Amino acid sequence: MSELKSEVCLFCKEKTLTLREETYNIPHFGKCFLMSMSCSSCNYNSSDVEAEEQKPPTRQTFTLENKKDLNVRVIKSSEATVKIPQLKMDVTPGVASSGYISNIEGLLLRFKKIIEKERDSNDEPEVKKHAKNLLKKLWKAELGEFPLKIIIEDPSGNSAIISEKTEVQQLKKSSKPD
Repeated sequence: MSELKSEVCLFCKEKTLTLREETYNIPHFGKCFLMSMSCSSCNYNSSDVEAEEQKPPTRQTFTLENKKDLNVRVIKSSEATVKIPQLKMDVTPGVASSGYISNIEGLLLRFKKIIEKERDSNDEPEVKKHAKNLLKKLWKAELGEFPLKIIIEDPSGNSAIISEKTEVQQLKKSSKPD
């Protein structure tokens, strides 16, 4: 892992930013770079994953069916959108989007935190009830009692769900108007 410390932070302008790059060789995917920035002054954090080999845009679909599936490796770039149709939830790329290397369990934990934050910061009984129902579905999915479809769409092709059960669909590159 390479690391640069005491860099100038883009946000607070203090020399407390640390840049890191780590290389991973992931079976069935290849060589990847995990890059991150973190500032100890303002707590800014950002990360991204990039594959060494350029790949076409993809849609990866995986169905969580049992506890064993929680260990399936997930690589998500900062450009990817993650969708869970049964929960009517998605996380789309944006300024604060980050890439990561995790597993299905870690991906679900990210969704859980979003739901819990919404539940805890809202006083409306309907919102709290809806959040409670979503958390219950996630819990049942983790126990293998509720099949849950997970979709990652990535225009950069730098994301993957590494399992023989994953359905991979090549997407057409979107053409942006000039």
